[in-house]
Amino acid sequence: MNCPVCGRALEPMTVGDLTVDVCRGGCGGIWFDRLELAKVDNEEEAAGEALLDIERSPAVPVDLEARRRCPKCRDIVMMRHFYGPTRQVEVDECAQCGGVWLDAGELAAARRQYKTEAERRQAAHEFALNVFRTQLGGPPPGRLGDPPPHLITVDRLLRFVLHRP
Repeated sequence: MNCPVCGRALEPMTVGDLTVDVCRGGCGGIWFDRLELAKVDNEEEAAGEALLDIERSPAVPVDLEARRRCPKCRDIVMMRHFYGPTRQVEVDECAQCGGVWLDAGELAAARRQYKTEAERRQAAHEFALNVFRTQLGGPPPGRLGDPPPHLITVDRLLRFVLHRP
């Protein structure tokens, strides 16, 4: 596979029981196959530490606005979206294979969003409640009681999008 940013050959890199593909000596990006990113995306997951300092060349230009083609599917332009409800990190995801491309520095930013999995779940829950209140006309804070079916649907959708159980 080749890097979707600079065209360099991606190299496999194993951390713990996870093997990802990295652009070592090029742009410093990382390719995660479907659901792999969830194994290293918060600070309590030690295996992710080794992926924070991929060697990169300052001579390789990186256009963060450019659309990226999936390195695995080749003909598919990946979707760019925020990773997590805080909307601080943008990632590129292939709609066909579910793989995710992170530019240099994005894994570190994703890991800083939440220290633990419990923090991530709490943030997703609060985001769902906020959407329910502001976008779906739900009751104000403190007056929820049992969540209505459409809030449960929104919560399940967010968990699916965030790749979380």
